Amino acid sequence: MLTLTYRYRIYPNAQQETVMLEWLETCRRVYNYAVRERSYWMNSRKCDVNACSLQSEYIIPADTPYPDYYKQKKALTEAKKSSPQMKAVYSQVLQDVIGRVDSAFAFMKQRGYGFPRFKKFGQFKSFLFPQMSNEAIQGNQIKLPKIGQVTINLHRPIPEGFKLKTARIVRKASGWYVMLALQLDVQIPDIPPHGRAIGIDVGLEYFLSTSDGEQVSRPRFFNKLHRKLELLQRRLKNKLKGSNNRRKLNQKIGRVHEQIAKCRRDFHLKLAHKLCDQAGMIFVEDLDFRIMAKGMLGKHTLDAALGQFVNQVLPWVCWKRDVYYGKVNANGTSQECPDCGALVRKDLSVRTHSCPECGSVKPRDVASSQVIAKRGLVAVGQTVNEIACGGEGAGVAMPSYHPLKQELLGVI
Repeated sequence: MLTLTYRYRIYPNAQQETVMLEWLETCRRVYNYAVRERSYWMNSRKCDVNACSLQSEYIIPADTPYPDYYKQKKALTEAKKSSPQMKAVYSQVLQDVIGRVDSAFAFMKQRGYGFPRFKKFGQFKSFLFPQMSNEAIQGNQIKLPKIGQVTINLHRPIPEGFKLKTARIVRKASGWYVMLALQLDVQIPDIPPHGRAIGIDVGLEYFLSTSDGEQVSRPRFFNKLHRKLELLQRRLKNKLKGSNNRRKLNQKIGRVHEQIAKCRRDFHLKLAHKLCDQAGMIFVEDLDFRIMAKGMLGKHTLDAALGQFVNQVLPWVCWKRDVYYGKVNANGTSQECPDCGALVRKDLSVRTHSCPECGSVKPRDVASSQVIAKRGLVAVGQTVNEIACGGEGAGVAMPSYHPLKQELLGVI
């Protein structure tokens, strides 16, 4: 099953925008109530048996069951009878809010930490219509349940044969957007290893270094607009909470942050396409960038968005361009000589690789990327090793696109 998500700009009128804002606020309150109900039940089961709190205790009967997804979803029906605001919202939209709460608690249980937070006013940014059909889009209009016909900018057509499954309405600083989930019942085979291989080492001194010796400097997306953000946020502290001036200033700050994010993603996409032009296989390190983001250089790590590039943008572009994408073990890639395989220990302050065994001298990041490329070739098999060593089929092979990919390549 192939699933694509297309984002389009929508232009609701004043009345529709008012309704959508009211829906977001109602969804926020339902979300907070569901989180609070679960947290109260948990707190009532973990208090000390020999002492009570001096402030308050959660008194919930012992036979009260845990408010799971199905119980909270069923309670929505009774709550709508006494709440006109909830009754005005499309029923499946509120059910999806309960699903988001359930997913948040399941993720917390999986990780072992990270209790779901309450949403402040204005922090709930989207709601979902989980059942849509292709007939909902007619010309430049999309029909949303209980909202009506909304103007949509179909800047790229929906591919033929795909079925419209869901529509998520998203509010951003620049306006309203709809995220359409499209599905097609087809199986696209995995991309086989082929062509020339390159290894990529990402970092902060250079955004990335390739096994070919190319090094790309790290752009400072946040630094370019840091001064503008600082001036806007300095003015924000003098604005009265809840006032129109504070709301307008928050919109300006949001637009600056959105501009930074768009510049960053544009750089990632262009760089990923450039890498795919050079090779048929791309190998990267299997790293946990969340650990890097918690260190002393966390601000610069988040600004570069290394995780977004390695885990989201590059795999997507490789899939679209029929380039094999793989991850290798990251342990010791900078401590190994790419030419002779000797162990050359060095700390982070040493930026040049110098091997005492074979005399190889090259930048540290380039040497690391060459080790990554070799590990990737070993992982995919001997046939690829023969190709990499100059045998039959060496060089950048032109991939044979899947017919569906060939059709979609112009619109994805």
